[in-house]
Amino acid sequence: MVQGLIRTAMVKIPSKAAILEWIDDNPSQSSKRDIAKAFGIKGTDRIELKRILKELASEGRLTKQKRTYTAPGELPPVAVLRVNGPDANGDLWLRPAEAGHETELPIYYVAKEGDPALGMGERGLFRLQKLDDLGRYDARLIRKLTETAAKVVGLYRKGSQGGRIVPVDKKDNKDYVVGSDDVNGARDGDLVEGQRVGGRNSMGLPRARITEVIGDPMAPKAISLIAIHEHGIPDAFSEAAIQEAEAARPVALGDRTDLREFPLFTIDPSDARDHDDAICAFPDEDPKNEGGFVVWVAIADVAHYVRPESALDAEARLRGNSTYFTDRVVPMLPDALSGDLCSLHEGVDRACIACRIVLDSKGEKLRHDFHRGLMRSPASLSYEQAQAADEGKYDEDTEPLRDPLADLFAAYRAIEKAIRRRAPLALELPERQIVLNDEGRVVSVAFKARFDAHKLVEAFMVQANVCAAETLEAKRQPLLYRVHEEPPPEKLEALREVVEAAGLTLAKGQVLQTQHLNKLLDAANAGEDGATISMTVLRAMMQAYYAPVNYGHFGLALKRYAHFTSPIRRYADLIVHRALITAHGWGDDGLTKEDVDGLTRTGELISNTERRSMMAERDTNDRYLAAFLSDRVGAEFAGRVSGIAKFGLFIKLEETGADGLVPLSYLGREYWRFNPRDNTLKGEDSGRIIAVGMPAEVRLADAVPITGGLTLEVLTIDGKPLAKGAATGRKLKAKPKRTLKSRRRKVRG
Repeated sequence: MVQGLIRTAMVKIPSKAAILEWIDDNPSQSSKRDIAKAFGIKGTDRIELKRILKELASEGRLTKQKRTYTAPGELPPVAVLRVNGPDANGDLWLRPAEAGHETELPIYYVAKEGDPALGMGERGLFRLQKLDDLGRYDARLIRKLTETAAKVVGLYRKGSQGGRIVPVDKKDNKDYVVGSDDVNGARDGDLVEGQRVGGRNSMGLPRARITEVIGDPMAPKAISLIAIHEHGIPDAFSEAAIQEAEAARPVALGDRTDLREFPLFTIDPSDARDHDDAICAFPDEDPKNEGGFVVWVAIADVAHYVRPESALDAEARLRGNSTYFTDRVVPMLPDALSGDLCSLHEGVDRACIACRIVLDSKGEKLRHDFHRGLMRSPASLSYEQAQAADEGKYDEDTEPLRDPLADLFAAYRAIEKAIRRRAPLALELPERQIVLNDEGRVVSVAFKARFDAHKLVEAFMVQANVCAAETLEAKRQPLLYRVHEEPPPEKLEALREVVEAAGLTLAKGQVLQTQHLNKLLDAANAGEDGATISMTVLRAMMQAYYAPVNYGHFGLALKRYAHFTSPIRRYADLIVHRALITAHGWGDDGLTKEDVDGLTRTGELISNTERRSMMAERDTNDRYLAAFLSDRVGAEFAGRVSGIAKFGLFIKLEETGADGLVPLSYLGREYWRFNPRDNTLKGEDSGRIIAVGMPAEVRLADAVPITGGLTLEVLTIDGKPLAKGAATGRKLKAKPKRTLKSRRRKVRG
């Protein structure tokens, strides 16, 4: 006992106050080992240090987080954080991913150039820096941690003690266990949103708690609601944004260019929800430009209403773009703007930014200029009406516009010549049209017709977008480009292998241009391999994105390109409008220094929101198509191989454009070898090769509307049946409509 007292007296164990002070001064080096080293504590004396640290923790004066000690309520210098989503300004914010590390305020992510993109629910290892005594931190990414999304949308199936969430995502084939305390009022069969929590239970299934009850999965319009929740698309505006939108008023002429006498009419789909662009054309009266045209493209002046640092701007940036579903739209802006003051409705004055374009008789642009104006559309036409007028069939809306419509189509025929010389990539991608009845049920699926009227509008919008990029470059004004890079070498090599297998060529050793691919497509379409080559060319393309650095637009064969023509539904266009306002000195509602400094981050953000919307729209269409086909289980369809993977192949049905999966086990008893290089399957015994683009005849084996999953059985591929022993030999009886409940085992209490 005496020896112990003497030893304790000899050891220089610091006081509790000294330890707390040191930890406060050294938050990045606060493990027990760091503390011992700082105070020179060695050997068995570390036992005493451990005892003191334990006492401080039990007194609530320190928090132990793994091997690190911090002051209560503080985070360690390095922590695992989860992305909770962008805030109203579009900046990513984070929360600690581990229990016991909760913070009152969000942690903001300070992204560095080259950091990987982080999506909702994803985790990363971050270095934290405390900003103040209020508990605010910023975080810098050390590395991204791979993990399935934390959020799950699915059907709740009740058990005796809680239940399970059965995901609606067809790629997620595991249920999530829900404890009795985490049900949140959900009833059996409800569509719910859940948050993954903790680890797996003894049965190996992940756990989740229900965070929101969405409602009846069979209710009208529930399919788009699933996508909205599943992809985290913001669908409610802040009260401040709504108030700003409702307080907006029409614009007076003032210093604007008066365009109200110009026949600037809109041409849109018959079911268009907004009208943000109008066009007109006149023969050029300049004798030096015989046969030329003056074209006006007027775009809604959204920047006048959506000012930088406003609540409306924050909401628009958060969404990045509008998201369009068959039954609804999730707009980027409240309806008071998107459906009214920023929509170029017939017969009312509307603020606009207009581009005046002078074309020669060959459709080449001679010059252009921009104006901030006030316009009044004489008509809101559909594509069908405009096309009919071009064919000499007029109605009460188009009859008064005979001459303006004739001039506009004449200008289009001129610019069409220039487009053919430029040779943008000529991939015709048919667009599906899903028609619903009043109850939200699919009544028909077809492919939308594509008229010259569609091409006309597209041609002049592209030209106006080019003019915007050229003007801003000339005025040295920062902007966001729409970038589409050329295919990478590895994708081109894979394309060449497919091309050579079809007996065609795609030359090496030259700078690839779209005209080379167009010649290839023309040659393939003249033979039997048109669909195969078209699909392979499409797969070789890079995805377009937004950036403040110009890398050109490969697909359109343009050196510079910026989105200017749809500011109601795309935040990128709003940025370009602000840049034009600043470049021309039109007012104080242009591009701010903060906008300019954040262009890279904004480009990344809206590129991600664009992909999010595309996935949500695609998933919704898949579910509608599965619902439409669910009554036709057992029916036979024609299609083409649209994709190949290790687990099977995908067939696109010609009738509806729906994609279905043929599992590898349905391809017979022989072993199929997947070749990722040329994206083919090869039969080990037969030597038969299945490639993308091959025609196929299939039978619908199953359709699950709530997941959008279609399972197919192959009858023939490339006109030939599968080898003996294939699954095609089985008889298939028509099945009743499948539900998620019927394809999952019953939940046990």
